[in-house]
Amino acid sequence: MVTLNVTGMTCGGCAATVEKLIKREDAAAKVTVDLASGRVEADTGVPAETLIKAIEAAGFGASAG
Repeated sequence: MVTLNVTGMTCGGCAATVEKLIKREDAAAKVTVDLASGRVEADTGVPAETLIKAIEAAGFGASAG
């Protein structure tokens, strides 16, 4: 399980984008995005650093949480 803090999400579309970015790295990942808190949990074996890079490349801020 990877837990991230993502900044810059302002709407449901942003949350869906972050989920899609994670699923690009691992199509089988189970992703939960809490828009209000910016907390993202992904049940995946992909390292947090890889997910952070993908999310930041899309214009969001991200850190391990």
